[in-house]
Amino acid sequence: MKRLGWQAYLGIALVALSGVLYLLHYGLFRDAHHIFIYLVGDLAFVPLEVLLVTLIIHRLLTDRERRTMLYKLNMVIGTFFREMGTDLLAHVVELDANCEGIGRDLRVQKEWPDQAFREAAARLRHHEPRLDIHRGDAERLRAFLHEKRPFLVGMLQNPNLLEHEAFSDLLWAVFHLDDELSHRRRLEDLPESDCRHLAGDVERVHGRLVDQWLGYMKHLKGDYPYLFSLALRTNPFDPEARPEVA
Repeated sequence: MKRLGWQAYLGIALVALSGVLYLLHYGLFRDAHHIFIYLVGDLAFVPLEVLLVTLIIHRLLTDRERRTMLYKLNMVIGTFFREMGTDLLAHVVELDANCEGIGRDLRVQKEWPDQAFREAAARLRHHEPRLDIHRGDAERLRAFLHEKRPFLVGMLQNPNLLEHEAFSDLLWAVFHLDDELSHRRRLEDLPESDCRHLAGDVERVHGRLVDQWLGYMKHLKGDYPYLFSLALRTNPFDPEARPEVA
């Protein structure tokens, strides 16, 4: 037989205490009419209390908590891209033989409305990258990931990331790519089957990274225009982007 939890015992105790107090009231004053007037009045207020507390106040508190959580998550994601995400994106894009098509769609402009970001995200979902581990500098990518490993470990220790499954998946994909590259002594003379395997690992990072980057750019445009300006001038999809202000 399943035992009752402490909440059930607490509820039973509170109901019993209420009954005892009503009996005490009746024993002292012998006024059942008065007791039932207040009992019915209190019961009539219960639906209104549920409406106020559960539906309205709880909703307001939940929305406020969600906004606070999103603010913290955006800070974490922003730190990731400023520390390594944008550079990693440049490395990954370099390995994509089909980057020209999607690259044109991801040349974010200062005047883009929200609809433009949604359209770019939709086109991104239909993009089919052709990753080639030898197309770029795989050794430089391996050294870059090895250098940033302590930073990635610190990111995974942030409890706020538990609320953002997509970004957590990105970090694990980056960790896995780092592990795969670091376990190979040489990247120049790998068999074709291993090159395809590594290309699959890069593709896993590619899709998640570009998606998070696009959302990050939209966030900067709405909340931090001065950071958005620098992000535009360092866009890895724009060959004409320069950090210097023209």
